[in-house]
Amino acid sequence: MREAVSLDRPWVTIVWDDPVNLMSYVSYVFRSYFGVAPEEAERLMLRVHNSGRAVVATGNRESMERHVEAMHGFGLWATLSHEDS
Repeated sequence: MREAVSLDRPWVTIVWDDPVNLMSYVSYVFRSYFGVAPEEAERLMLRVHNSGRAVVATGNRESMERHVEAMHGFGLWATLSHEDS
């Protein structure tokens, strides 16, 4: 049986921890691409580092696909998913 998908559930961009990028670089990407304050960039980076992943953006699928592609362009591992997944 297929799971029903709610059309009003937002999508999220998830950045995953990786063994390659420095924590300072990940924080820099969050500041430069998303325009978040240094404190927020640091909080998100620490969540990636300590939890293995962090939701860095929420919105419609097209926007989240653009964010994932941008993260890949910076060399970060990122995926999109429904918010509840």
